[in-house]
Amino acid sequence: MTRKEFRELATPEAAREAITSLPLEAGVEYVSLSAARGRVLADRLDADIDVPGFDRASLDGYALSARDTFGADEANPARLEVVGVVHAGEEPTVDLEEGEAVEISTGAVMPPGADAMVPVERTDETDGEVAIRTSVAPGDNVMFAGADVAAGERALGPGTQITPRDIGLLSALGVEEVPVRARPTVGIVSTGDELVRPGNEVESERGEIYDVNSYTIAAGVEDAGGEAILYPHAGDDQDEMERILREAAEACDLVLSSGSTSASAVDVIYRVIEEQGELLLHGVAIKPGKPMLIGRLEASAYVGLPGYPVSAMMVFRTFVAPAIREAAGLPEPKQATVDGRLAREARFDEGRRRLLPVGLLESADDAPGGDPLVYPVDKGSGATTSLAHADGVVEVPAETDYLEAGEAVSARLFSADVRPPTLLGVGEDDPTLNRLLDRLERPRYLSVGSRPALRRLRDGVPDIAVVAGPIARETDGIELGSWEREWGLLVGDAADDVSGLADLVDGDYRFINRTTDSGLRTSLGVAVANLADDRGLDRDDIVESIDGFGVGLRAHESPARNVLAGEADVALGLAETASQLDLEFVSLGTQPVRVLTNPDRTQKAAVCELETILEDLE
Repeated sequence: MTRKEFRELATPEAAREAITSLPLEAGVEYVSLSAARGRVLADRLDADIDVPGFDRASLDGYALSARDTFGADEANPARLEVVGVVHAGEEPTVDLEEGEAVEISTGAVMPPGADAMVPVERTDETDGEVAIRTSVAPGDNVMFAGADVAAGERALGPGTQITPRDIGLLSALGVEEVPVRARPTVGIVSTGDELVRPGNEVESERGEIYDVNSYTIAAGVEDAGGEAILYPHAGDDQDEMERILREAAEACDLVLSSGSTSASAVDVIYRVIEEQGELLLHGVAIKPGKPMLIGRLEASAYVGLPGYPVSAMMVFRTFVAPAIREAAGLPEPKQATVDGRLAREARFDEGRRRLLPVGLLESADDAPGGDPLVYPVDKGSGATTSLAHADGVVEVPAETDYLEAGEAVSARLFSADVRPPTLLGVGEDDPTLNRLLDRLERPRYLSVGSRPALRRLRDGVPDIAVVAGPIARETDGIELGSWEREWGLLVGDAADDVSGLADLVDGDYRFINRTTDSGLRTSLGVAVANLADDRGLDRDDIVESIDGFGVGLRAHESPARNVLAGEADVALGLAETASQLDLEFVSLGTQPVRVLTNPDRTQKAAVCELETILEDLE
């Protein structure tokens, strides 16, 4: 199969126009009142009845003719004969004559001959007679028929997004079903032989990964007012892909696929669209999101999203979600924009408009009114945490290739109710730390390792940095607290005779290390250097003798889980991890874990709270 080159990249504006040209509106449907909240009325609704449909009492008291109370007051009450009682839900059985009154309940029908009512608090009843200690005018304390809504009156107009109070009005009118804009149905197809749906086992050795896009895009569709339908993921075979896409196109107003949109030889989805429909656009000058497809497939609209989760969701949020909202008749959500200053420099290339995921960090409490920090969280298009850790997007023009630290930027939040974290931390992955963070409100923690944490602390981005093991250079950070953790070798069944680091050098064992950014790796490096000195060898000789020393995994449990899976015999890890996963443990010592804070954040509320929590560890 020959490689397909991208056509000339379209501008983002052209991509929006292409999507707008697609027919997405799904028509009108009738839904029950119980299912109407949040839907958008397709037609005007007029009242068929008066609300209320009768004159009713507004309070508990006595219905009467207002003229019978003329001149009545506390000193000279009017005395009327009580000739009956009317409760709510009852039809009156008496007609009032002059000098008569009827005891009446709130909401009850006013009897014939009564044009006002007096609250019970302004009366005294004795032996079938009531003393009225105030005068009233006709209509006092009465809601007349149609006073709320009159028959024929316009109740709700087309385009109204139905709220709970609207449902109350419709209920009062006796409406059972309402005509609403039908939600556009969106078929979601993730492509790629490597995808596995959550709930099934992945075979990592085959390069399989869980299908992230189907569920995140489906949630986005529902949030935008559409109805998401998930289809089985399609492999990279053109016939199979065509079959699933056709099935989705027959049932849905819009088909969204993810993956198989680039210029790779195995990415064939654009061929399916070209052969079975109409391809309007292939490739947009934006990053992430360059390999986007827009077209038609049979009678349905079609948009092809990139395969990487960050790229797929950024393109969906920017281009597709607004089109779904418009088709559903929903207004654009309130869009909050926050002005801040960039926490660190950012460089760009390729001459494309950039959608940069960013996080927000509020100013320290001792700097009121300061602009929030805006920091990039982009780990690459393949990292789902780029969006999970982001609060919004900074749009960078195509001609911009560099933004300085401290430069003013405007971040468009993912939603108006985004709440920035109370504390931003970076550093070592540690189980004790995880428990400490659980005691704070809305912290955000990025496990980047000890060395990158110190670097970011020097750059002034995070509130705290958590570092473990020996630190090669001094830091300006102020220590809030610390604890000790035991580290060593996590040993599987095949290496039950391993009793120390020397056994890894002398024996035939498969070892899995941590990454060089980890504090555990630093401590292991010191232990290796000491062993080399004891044996009179060069450190590199010891390293080369350990099979797998250069293979490092990032999270503290990842090496241990490789041992459990039989992919390694021994791993670097913590005593706590060994206990949790039921692995044998060979201690190589203890190391300190230190929590450092920026000098200008010491008075920030969340930092002070963490310091108090750390004191409890001592």
